[in-house]
Amino acid sequence: MTNDGRERADPARWPVDGLSSPRAPYVAAMTWRTGLFVHWPIDPEALRPHVPDQLELETRDGQAWLSVLPFVLADAGLRGTPSVARVDITELNVRTYIEHRGDPALYFFSVDVDNPAVGEPIGRATRLPVYTARMSLEDRGDRIEFSSERRWSKTGDPARFVASYRPTGDVSVPEPDSLAYWLTERRRFYAPSGEGVMGGEIAHDPWPLQPAEATIHENTMFAANGLPSPTGDPVVHYCDRLPIRGSIPRRLPDQE
Repeated sequence: MTNDGRERADPARWPVDGLSSPRAPYVAAMTWRTGLFVHWPIDPEALRPHVPDQLELETRDGQAWLSVLPFVLADAGLRGTPSVARVDITELNVRTYIEHRGDPALYFFSVDVDNPAVGEPIGRATRLPVYTARMSLEDRGDRIEFSSERRWSKTGDPARFVASYRPTGDVSVPEPDSLAYWLTERRRFYAPSGEGVMGGEIAHDPWPLQPAEATIHENTMFAANGLPSPTGDPVVHYCDRLPIRGSIPRRLPDQE
């Protein structure tokens, strides 16, 4: 259900029209690796001013959510290209949960990557706020150590995230009515493009999530993005591996 009680499509079954039509083929392929989802509940009234007017902030049980995701995109490149033409990208996302024209989706406040040669064209193509940062992700067997530092931000604050994390249980697919499903099974993103909206889509199997524990040593990503800081405890999940395809982003036609 949407906030006003309307029925919506299951985001894990999206769709046969819209962004995944032949007008927006899946041209990119990559594999998510060793990634963490860290989700914080936050007062929607505090977060709403930071989301563009074209998009509707979505809530669950009266709460909006802010998430930080460190991960690696392995073997990223155009579908069908050889491995020599692909790259591994370490990435850090700050995002929230929105809907547009009835579709649940993601809105990104920042996308940090460790490769400037990749970040600039991605930012131009998607209209996402993509930045280059110094990053390190090391799998030490009993835990994963991640760090990211970007010295420039729109607030002037350094954008840093340093965490240790590890899975603590078996792999499972979230139930459709669960919070984990609501937070992860979103296959679209939207970004403002002038007075309109740019959209893109990813395709993959349902997320194979594991419960996780995470120690966050430093997190200035909210301040660096000019966002309010959550005060509650986060919800965390781990995903080791998931192949993903990505569409060509496109500008949505104006709604009559």
